[in-house]
Amino acid sequence: MSARRGPVLVALAGLLLAGCSASAYEDTPLPSPTTAPTADAPSAPAAAAAQCADPLASYAPQGALPAAGAMPAGSTMETIAQRGRLIVGVSADTLLLGARNPISGQIEGFDIEMARLVAEAIFGDPSRIELRVLTAAQRIPALEDGSVDLVARAMTINCTRWEQIAFSAEYYRAGQKVLVPLGSTATSLADLAGQRVCAPAGSTSLDTLEDFPDVVPVSASTHSGCLVLFQEGEVDAITGDDTVLAGLAAQDPYAQVVGDAFTSEPYGLGMNQDDVDLVRFVNGVLAQAEADGRWTQAYDRWLADALGAAPVAPTPVYGRG
Repeated sequence: MSARRGPVLVALAGLLLAGCSASAYEDTPLPSPTTAPTADAPSAPAAAAAQCADPLASYAPQGALPAAGAMPAGSTMETIAQRGRLIVGVSADTLLLGARNPISGQIEGFDIEMARLVAEAIFGDPSRIELRVLTAAQRIPALEDGSVDLVARAMTINCTRWEQIAFSAEYYRAGQKVLVPLGSTATSLADLAGQRVCAPAGSTSLDTLEDFPDVVPVSASTHSGCLVLFQEGEVDAITGDDTVLAGLAAQDPYAQVVGDAFTSEPYGLGMNQDDVDLVRFVNGVLAQAEADGRWTQAYDRWLADALGAAPVAPTPVYGRG
């Protein structure tokens, strides 16, 4: 890395990292994470784990969505409504998906739009939302202990995670690629033998490096942390979902995303295993957004410039439970 390149780009990544503070609600007390299950929302963590022949299969919506402001009595949604805001775990340094705008201070991106759809369905107001900044490794613990209602953070659906949490239906299909210096001849992880490749701790991207024993895996708490290491010459490449790497490349004119996707990364919104009624509700919200065009509008706003024209929204798969 040249001396000319380093200070400017590392400073930019540092600005993003410095912005990862909690939201305006950070000092408010958390309500109890325990929500009593209803007849329509059985607690079934064991069943969730057992039914993972298809990890994309989620819980089907039940009937029409209730009107905003009129959540069913005793439901997880009513508990959220009574609190006055939806609490969502997000990234604040993943450009295009969830990143803090350095001018407005607001966290924004495609994942944030998905969370705002849920807040709007509960309250009739998408701004009734508290965004809590999490690392990839903090996502599952925050759902398990009830610190957040929902995680919208480029979270890949897989059977292992179904053993700990529940997922919505798939809302986006990403794929893992590699970011390398401009001018590199590498087009995949297979071309990086003996080189240091960074991915966030707790991510499926880091897990995938186990399949490439010739590379040297390096972890950081976030993708922005990987970008800092890359710009300082501490790692030779970064691996992650194409959505995430597109955001990193947009911050660094000396980097490029190369090759074809070598994994399939279906994103889902994560929830606590006991909140089956919330999962059904969220699936109804996502289905409605895909049908009325709001999903495509969100894609066009955040991802189209980097990834091209909007694909067909993922077809939801139901049947769990």
